[in-house]
Amino acid sequence: MTFDATKSVTLKIWDRSALHHTLDAAVSDLSARHNTTTCRIAVTCSGPNTFTLSVRGEDRALASV
Repeated sequence: MTFDATKSVTLKIWDRSALHHTLDAAVSDLSARHNTTTCRIAVTCSGPNTFTLSVRGEDRALASV
């Protein structure tokens, strides 16, 4: 796990069976660190088995259902 001071985290997840659990835990942790809701955390597949989580800015509109 690599941490960046600019509100993002990059994870390399090799165990496919732990993928969802690991991403859920990382989203919860990042949102708690930045005192925001989990819906403001963007998850991007940035490479093979590599995911980048970042806090979205308030200027971006949230998707509605």
